[in-house]
Amino acid sequence: MSTISLRLNKEEERLFKNYADFTGEGLTTLLKKALTEKIEEEYDLQAVKEYESAKANGEVILVDHEEFWGAL
Repeated sequence: MSTISLRLNKEEERLFKNYADFTGEGLTTLLKKALTEKIEEEYDLQAVKEYESAKANGEVILVDHEEFWGAL
């Protein structure tokens, strides 16, 4: 497992440590969760943008469930 150093000013350190104490989770866990959630949000946003672009270009076909099951 690797180690990454993170530089924090005093206010950031206080804020992060207080939040870790409040949640009862370790600071490493909280930082990993926060970064993972940010990556997931960016991925989801990109997927929505791609969908909206495809829809605007007429590349998306929407069907209701009755039509879908009837086609099977």
